[in-house]
Amino acid sequence: MAIAKVTEIICGSPKSFKDAIDSGIARASKTLKNIEGAWVQDQSLVLSDGKIKEYRVHLKVTFVLED
Repeated sequence: MAIAKVTEIICGSPKSFKDAIDSGIARASKTLKNIEGAWVQDQSLVLSDGKIKEYRVHLKVTFVLED
């Protein structure tokens, strides 16, 4: 029987939400093994002088624990 764990990460990008997701998953993959899935729990923007400074996503990443 496999046991999975969910961890939450927040990542950002000055480019787009997609870029924030891609960079977050890439970074999580350096530390976590056996990533099976992820979902976007929330999205937000950081603004400065009425312009978008950063796109942020709150991800929940699921990975299977090793035996």
